[in-house]
Amino acid sequence: MPTQRYKRAGSNAKAPSEVVTLGMVAQAAGVSPSTVSRILNGTAAVHEAKRAAVEAAVQRLGYVPNPVARGLAGGRTLSVGVVTHAIDSPFYGVALRGIEETLDRVGYSALFVSGQWNAQEEARAIEVLRSRRVDGIIVLSGRLGDAALRQVAKALPVVVTGRAIKAPNLVSLDFDNFEGARLATNHLLALGHRRIAFITGDAGHPDAVERHRGYRAAIEAAGLDYEPELVSQGLFSEESGLAAVSRLLDSRHRFTAVFASNDQMALGACLGLYRRGLHVPRDMSVVGFDDLPVSPFLLPPLTTVHHPAYEIGRLAASSMLQLLRGEKPSGAVPAPRVVVRESSSPPAVSA
Repeated sequence: MPTQRYKRAGSNAKAPSEVVTLGMVAQAAGVSPSTVSRILNGTAAVHEAKRAAVEAAVQRLGYVPNPVARGLAGGRTLSVGVVTHAIDSPFYGVALRGIEETLDRVGYSALFVSGQWNAQEEARAIEVLRSRRVDGIIVLSGRLGDAALRQVAKALPVVVTGRAIKAPNLVSLDFDNFEGARLATNHLLALGHRRIAFITGDAGHPDAVERHRGYRAAIEAAGLDYEPELVSQGLFSEESGLAAVSRLLDSRHRFTAVFASNDQMALGACLGLYRRGLHVPRDMSVVGFDDLPVSPFLLPPLTTVHHPAYEIGRLAASSMLQLLRGEKPSGAVPAPRVVVRESSSPPAVSA
């Protein structure tokens, strides 16, 4: 095999025809080739300074690893399957970006499959990913039962968000939806609202159940009666928020504020109020949940519960990499907090 010609020592870039090898990266970083390999495939537990040196050498030399060779050498495909509700979801799309960026930094690829809010589709998606020989699977919330996820974890590592579940080879990352809804309702109560309508999410989704429970707990803790007639069913979509607020207005029950279980439904509710000639927040305060990237730019900007989708995505990917390294995953989902913007204010007239 012909000998490659390289640039002189001290050069920061490779020659156009140069093939950068793993050994060159190891020499530049001051570590062994096996250490470079383990760092790049995410299986090394090393000091952060050593990891940073390898990553800097890879960047400086322009090293491009061969994923097929690396997978064969380590018995892995260097890919992680991700099951989400829908690729185009405004909330889960942000989480997917966090997953992809975290995995990409260590040479892993993410394979995304939509479960379409359906347990059977999620089960099919997992089988598709397993047929691709992914090294692990991340499930973003989902409707697949806990027992089914425990069964998958017997074969390969699993990280699931949006629920609390324990099993060997499985990590769950649960956001406190109950507390987030309680805080949002308390925000409206502190402004002086006493009749607060609530738009629920899909009743088959644990997030929706916990947010409804948090709303009711805050209402009753304030010494007020929980009024089922002020609760309207939604499905986490803009259209369902529009329909839900229309039903509330048609019912002619008095209320001065609307708390929607996610920002998408809050957006639909704002449209419904606008079409009835009601101004937000002068005539009706509106609060959402999730803090989507678009929420600060709505008219008016939306008060909402910050649900850290990007951070959850990064944490899910980091937890998966730790499982693949044989480590106990660390890190916790941030606590919920209310982001106050212009869509909520004291009621004009006490109801």
